[in-house]
Amino acid sequence: MQTTPIKDTSITDPEAVVAVYNTHSEAEDAVKQLQLGGFNMKKLSIVGKGYQTDEQVVGFYNVGDRMKYWGGLGALWGGLFGFLFGIAFFWVPGIGPVVVAGPLVAAIVAALENAVVVGGLSALGAALFSIGIPKDSVLRYETAIKANKYLVVAHGTPEDVDKAKAILQTTKPADLDEHALTGAQPRK
Repeated sequence: MQTTPIKDTSITDPEAVVAVYNTHSEAEDAVKQLQLGGFNMKKLSIVGKGYQTDEQVVGFYNVGDRMKYWGGLGALWGGLFGFLFGIAFFWVPGIGPVVVAGPLVAAIVAALENAVVVGGLSALGAALFSIGIPKDSVLRYETAIKANKYLVVAHGTPEDVDKAKAILQTTKPADLDEHALTGAQPRK
């Protein structure tokens, strides 16, 4: 079944840059570099797989408050939660446990609440698609998450995204893509 996704309004910026990192420490360094560079942390999300736990958690989220304890994931994710706003842990079928911090949490929750189904995409993929990231890129990002990689998503005005992209390039991501989120043609 394929339905037309509802456009998510939690991220209203016109552009985004998505960087893929092979390790948690690389992604954490990228977030720290963005913060040091003056990028608005309210416009930054990070996504990565959680580690297996004995619990069968379907998902929970905490938007706006800082998470003080993250069970067995505390050492892995604790450093990032001080920088980012909105934190969630989801069990995504086909991917497994996924930890998300930043405004992308609201997009995932909206996708789940609206029962958005986009042919072959997970709730994470549907959320990325709902904010305007093309389906072919979404599929690559889902594959990266399945392979235990991390996404750093910075969104904002063209100037914000240029700044974020310049900073992220210095951190040597495995992949770095810029996206127009409003349906406009990407800048060259």
